[in-house]
Amino acid sequence: MIEVRACLGADGVLRRVDSSGHAGTGSAGRDLVCAAVSVLLRTAYEVLAQVPGTRVEGSAPEPGSLWFSLRDYPPGDADRLKGIGDFLLTGLSGLEREYPGALKLTMERHWREGYGS
Repeated sequence: MIEVRACLGADGVLRRVDSSGHAGTGSAGRDLVCAAVSVLLRTAYEVLAQVPGTRVEGSAPEPGSLWFSLRDYPPGDADRLKGIGDFLLTGLSGLEREYPGALKLTMERHWREGYGS
């Protein structure tokens, strides 16, 4: 199972995502759920990193493990950043519903500095 933990700031902006595990719905390199989760997470990271003034850190240290954290962002871009997080979480929620037992999404509503450090 893939476990994804997403943390939102008090303003609703996605601040941190941790993902680990494998869906087990297909053979290695051909697992639809793993591929979908990877594409959603990596795209969210890339889009967040392209917003001017953001500071995003992340790593995929081994297959089946990925994390990223939005450390700083311009307050005026909060709505844009919420949209990016909403897109990611909607996609992950849909996969969780469509493939029960392959993905577990957990959300924490109030991110705090130092989480996951």
